[in-house]
Amino acid sequence: MTAGLSSQFIESLTPGRIVILFILFCIACFIVDFTWQPSYPKSLPRLGSNDGYSGTIKNWLQYATRFNSWVAEGTKKYGKHGRAFVVPAAPARPKEIVVPRSQAAWFLEQPDRVLSTKESHRDLLFNDYQFFGEDDQFPIQTIHKHLARNIISLLPAVQEEIHGAIEETFANVKEDEWSSINLWEAFLGIVPRVTNSIFVGAPLCRNQEFLKNQVAFADDVVRNSFILMMVPSVFHPIVGPLISLSNRLHWRRSYAVARPTIEKRLNDMMCSDDYQPPEDMLTWLIRQAKLDNLTHELDPEKLSKRLLPVQFAAIHTTVITAHSLLLDLLLSDPSQHVLDVIREETFRVFQESNGKWTKNSLTSLHKTDSAIKESMRLSNFATSLTHRKVIAREGITNTVEGWHAPYGASLMLDLGNTHHDEDLYPNPDTYDAFRFSRIREEYEAKEEKEDPEEAMKIMRLGMVTTSDSYLSFSHGRHACPGRFFVAHEFKMILAYLLDNFEIKPLEERPKAMWLGGIKIPPVQVNVEIKRRSKN
Repeated sequence: MTAGLSSQFIESLTPGRIVILFILFCIACFIVDFTWQPSYPKSLPRLGSNDGYSGTIKNWLQYATRFNSWVAEGTKKYGKHGRAFVVPAAPARPKEIVVPRSQAAWFLEQPDRVLSTKESHRDLLFNDYQFFGEDDQFPIQTIHKHLARNIISLLPAVQEEIHGAIEETFANVKEDEWSSINLWEAFLGIVPRVTNSIFVGAPLCRNQEFLKNQVAFADDVVRNSFILMMVPSVFHPIVGPLISLSNRLHWRRSYAVARPTIEKRLNDMMCSDDYQPPEDMLTWLIRQAKLDNLTHELDPEKLSKRLLPVQFAAIHTTVITAHSLLLDLLLSDPSQHVLDVIREETFRVFQESNGKWTKNSLTSLHKTDSAIKESMRLSNFATSLTHRKVIAREGITNTVEGWHAPYGASLMLDLGNTHHDEDLYPNPDTYDAFRFSRIREEYEAKEEKEDPEEAMKIMRLGMVTTSDSYLSFSHGRHACPGRFFVAHEFKMILAYLLDNFEIKPLEERPKAMWLGGIKIPPVQVNVEIKRRSKN
């Protein structure tokens, strides 16, 4: 009887019915996902469609193209008036509560046991699949402890790699004719090598096979994160391991190249207390593991995996930012002569420091710093870089408005519309390269400088100083620990690039595309470049 029913059922499964059953199963999975997600108070205004399941499905379908505009609309309607609001999210993500800037202090002061940056990042990047379940806190904490104290001693090596990477990338560019160069590919040739000069040092930072696979791994993380966001959570145990096979492939290929370097460094540091290792991330990971008696961290394969989160965080964000910076410079108001001003400043300071960049000489590049900061303000590549997940079982109650966010809720600060707020930045949609250095110059031109509050404001104008109105490196205790290195890196790249090459200005800005909360840059852009005559 049972066999007969099974046979009849199998015979009834025509291709059309199989497709229908699969669609119904997927819909059921989406509904289960929806019911598992945290529910928010009705007092919080909503963006997007709110027509029950049908509205939710509509929002999911529109998430990729509408998320950024939803946040912009909500900020204009509610955030600017001190109210939090809710925006739709991808199918596998809970809706986002966008906290207004006026409540940023409350948001950022919450302890990690209540609002967690770590858990938010794990959810956004699907660490269990993409980073092989490794905890990313050890490498992040290591960066916090070691990078700032070693950054001065790292500058000569970074300068050498910048000069070498630019010359290698533009090796075929001649002095007497213009060459067409893809800007995205150019920065992919420069940034990974320079970044790895502080991660693994030379000569590994120059190994093209190693760099190619680190870049590919970062590409995998970005692509796979979006895919997993759009797939119901019930499918993640199947889809996650499958699509992250590319992550594992690129990690294994890079590890095959890096393994001799890692094993030698580990052996030298473990066998001799007198050995003076190169100062880079690899050394810091080993040193910190020894100090904390974390013997399980002292394994070559484990160390190579520990490099992955910082590689991902550093490479793509820096390439995107550098790409946008060059576009902003090449599209700047010709009457301001921005490129000439930066070229003059960087050349003069470089000569004054005898051809060797130092922390003080780089810090004195106020116009260059302003031009970079203004680009990061204007050309933000993400709707938000400041996310938190509620991990307190009892949830959290907002003390300003009184709403309650339950366990598992997702909260964020709006970066893009803060940076384009005309109350904070006059003409916010215009690239004003010297917006910040001009304020400094006006202050220094004053005969009386007795206002300590104004003096403090001037000190905070630099691109590495975060605030609730400048969120490019996030803000608060979880602000990007690598921002000081990034600032030096950008300045040295601009200095060498502008001193040695001419680049034709662009007539119109190529269009970027928003995909969820991330802006996809116009990677197809080519620029005309030629080598400058030293005469």
